[in-house]
Amino acid sequence: MFPIRDHNPSETTPYVTYALVIANILLFVVASDTLRSDLSLSRIYYDFAMIPARISAGENYLSFVTSIFLHGSFMHLAGNMLFLWIFGDNLEDQMGHMSFALFYLAAGVGAGLAQYVVAPWSQVPTIGASGAIAGVMGGYLLFFPKARVDILLFLVVFVRIFTVPAWIVLGLWFGIQLFSGVSIDTTSGGVAYWAHI
Repeated sequence: MFPIRDHNPSETTPYVTYALVIANILLFVVASDTLRSDLSLSRIYYDFAMIPARISAGENYLSFVTSIFLHGSFMHLAGNMLFLWIFGDNLEDQMGHMSFALFYLAAGVGAGLAQYVVAPWSQVPTIGASGAIAGVMGGYLLFFPKARVDILLFLVVFVRIFTVPAWIVLGLWFGIQLFSGVSIDTTSGGVAYWAHI
């Protein structure tokens, strides 16, 4: 189940959403060009990813913010930016530009804190805008639960587009994150489900 668009037009231009998408893409391109060696990748992650063990040691608190703008792969970036594009404009329209920008950053920092609390001594870098975007999705759910969202459903060879209320899409997404967070050991790497929750 993959959301592809909503039927909830915004009344204002979502400048902050556009700026966040552009900033994430540009930083990914710059980092991809810079990361031609494992040493460069390690240095970027050490300096800018949220590494719980470093936070526990009293280091690199700024990484709660900088990690929001790092992505591990093109698909990681593309998925996050698609969700931001679909749900961010309406929330920005509802909250106003500056409030939305602050909310986005607060959600990202809060997501990093949640992941930190689950595994404070983990040395696995946490990166990505997923936690901030999960906050945006939660805000969208509160403001627009009945908005219609088109989802692309893949079931082996069956592919179809359905239109469903936002509360179903976002509720199922949250349920999957919660189930995965409880049942999968995320302290050794992989997806930071607790940041999403």
